[in-house]
Amino acid sequence: MAKVKITAVAKAIHQDLIDKYENPIQHACDIQVGQVFYSMNGECPAGLCPEAWNSMAHFVIELANGGGNFYDGWMKNPKSAMISCNDGFRPVSFLIEVEE
Repeated sequence: MAKVKITAVAKAIHQDLIDKYENPIQHACDIQVGQVFYSMNGECPAGLCPEAWNSMAHFVIELANGGGNFYDGWMKNPKSAMISCNDGFRPVSFLIEVEE
């Protein structure tokens, strides 16, 4: 299986939605832009948010097993994907790519 690199490339904070809909919470997302994780054998990397993993696991596992070219040419690099976590208040976008 290929080693897959997962890089946090963007993080949005929708303060208007937080103010309107979210109850105050003690702990929000710890992921920082530029943070890198490595998936070995298609497994969730240590320290990666479980909910972010749920959003990307299919793509990571497919890439780790030699697949790619999602959605018939969606990405310029067919051995990559751009996935965002499912947090509607502070989504993080991750570039997922096979580590050569």
